[in-house]
Amino acid sequence: MTEPKSYKWFLDFLNPEEGHMHGIRTMLYSTQTKFQQMEIMETGSYGRCLVLDGKMQSSEADEFIYHEALVHPTLLTHPGPKRVFIVGGGEGATLREILRHRSVEHVLMVDIDQEVVERCKQYLPEWHQGAFDDPRVDLKFLDARKYLEETNDTYDVIIIDISEPVEEGPAYLLYTKEFYQIVNRRLTPQGMITLQAGSTAVNSLFCFASVCQTLKTAFPIVAPYETSIPSFGLPWGFAVASKGIDPQSVSPREIDERIAKRIAGNLRYYHGEIHQGQFLLPKHLRQRLASEERIIEDNQPLFTYH
Repeated sequence: MTEPKSYKWFLDFLNPEEGHMHGIRTMLYSTQTKFQQMEIMETGSYGRCLVLDGKMQSSEADEFIYHEALVHPTLLTHPGPKRVFIVGGGEGATLREILRHRSVEHVLMVDIDQEVVERCKQYLPEWHQGAFDDPRVDLKFLDARKYLEETNDTYDVIIIDISEPVEEGPAYLLYTKEFYQIVNRRLTPQGMITLQAGSTAVNSLFCFASVCQTLKTAFPIVAPYETSIPSFGLPWGFAVASKGIDPQSVSPREIDERIAKRIAGNLRYYHGEIHQGQFLLPKHLRQRLASEERIIEDNQPLFTYH
């Protein structure tokens, strides 16, 4: 085993008692935007990384896992998604994965922080791969919640790709029952959403369980799932919420057939067995989800550790 190099270190706090250390080779960009602290760094283990308000968002080495796991469960379950709305998604990788679906005709991406998007365009081209220039894309720098409240447009799929609900951060009002009810109204009759829902580590389940419980106030079908994101240092939770289609009803064979028919290029992470397997949660997780009573509301928001 070789000795560690003389790095500067970024400590990504997972909770008040635990953290994940990353050796920083180069700090490429750092600023306080209008909404949050933003850093883009080159790490020894995971390459370039985006960090917002001190929390790892994605890394060059494993962003494909996060973004394929976020996007494809809903778009492959939906019978024919044409119109997609992205809440957040500053790196452009969520947009990249959506645009691989041949059925998609229009994507509206609304991110509140233009500085994050512009710097990701500049420093993280491997993430977006030119997706922002696709003629199917409309990019707006606005408050996504306010936009959804005021528009009459509807979408087949809404992908919520936002940072954790940090106190005084830009995202915490995008985790409440009031917001999920707004999202429901902006969906077509077969509409679906997917979102990242926080850690599924055994000692950090409060956010995940509360988000899933809150989704049930707005949607008849809520399907939580998890995957491992190595750069996060934790297993990570997601959820699909739907007006009527259960992603667990689609067989691995059908998912693989849909991938072959619908998606341009090759996926690196997602396939039929992963689609089915990620919803098979361990017993302790299922028990926590079943017992959680917390509903996140505008006047009682949830904040994760920062």
